[in-house]
Amino acid sequence: MQYNSPLLQSLQSNLRMQHLSRRTEEAYVYWTKRFIRFCGRRHPAELGAVEVRQFLSHLAVDRKLSAATQQQALSALLFLYRNVVGRPLEQMGKLPRGRVPTTLPVVLTRTEVEKVLSHLDGVARLVGLLLYGGGLRLAECVALRVKDLDLERGEILIRRGKGGKDRVTVLPDALRAPLREHMRRVRILHERDLAAGRGRVELPNGLAVKFPNAATSWHWQWVFPAARTYRDPASGHTRRHHLHESVVQRAMTAAVRASGIGKRASCHTLRHSFATHLLEAGYDIRTVQELLGHRDVSTTMIYTHVLNRGGRAVRSPVDALSLGGDAGSAG
Repeated sequence: MQYNSPLLQSLQSNLRMQHLSRRTEEAYVYWTKRFIRFCGRRHPAELGAVEVRQFLSHLAVDRKLSAATQQQALSALLFLYRNVVGRPLEQMGKLPRGRVPTTLPVVLTRTEVEKVLSHLDGVARLVGLLLYGGGLRLAECVALRVKDLDLERGEILIRRGKGGKDRVTVLPDALRAPLREHMRRVRILHERDLAAGRGRVELPNGLAVKFPNAATSWHWQWVFPAARTYRDPASGHTRRHHLHESVVQRAMTAAVRASGIGKRASCHTLRHSFATHLLEAGYDIRTVQELLGHRDVSTTMIYTHVLNRGGRAVRSPVDALSLGGDAGSAG
């Protein structure tokens, strides 16, 4: 997306020079716009730490946004002032930083995972199985390209995951045959697009200039293409994007409701369950950390608190008592 405002153009340019993700770019532009509107559409160069504190207070007190959301807004403004305005906010005085509470993730049992997945079908089911089977984030899964799947070795290559890092995770043996059949159908769709003069996909990091034919090559195609094509206004080419995350999210919400499991589960819950179930199976935490792509093992450690063994694998002293009759009876 291109912006008319010189400020937003400069912000976008700085974000891309630092190779931050498209999602981060969208979030930082969003918070910059909200900050400018809050301050009466004044240019950030005319503002400073006082206005930033007022804006963050507005988000916390008036809008009642979470600490994590407040932290994202602050990160966006820190980037804006450091890289675009040229006056780091840190030098203008102390800024409020909302304390993000540590919360335990929702984790499903294996039985609950089976119940939820049984209510998914088609592409949404295949995506759900990959989220649980390989610990992928939803954005990573829908953005997979044909070249990222190694069906022979049983590996999935995640390109530029969270934090801009590549990693390799496991491709379940049980999904090799379904994926081969899915890829066969995707290739037929791609060949039809080519025959109609389409068949292009967006390429990262200017590869379209370096390799002009790569956009139509099979190995760069999306594993989960969208049903519709779109016309890129910059190039004029008709392209096909990957499946939108919201399609899977809606299917997952309906599946959780239909399963009756009674937990507030989402697509990301399948990733949490993947990690927890691996630890339950005896895999070491460093292996799980690498599969998840966590920068620090302390992030992965949170799953040790939700292992399905009771509190820290402790056996309650009540279980050692001889309680005649119904232990819950009032007598």
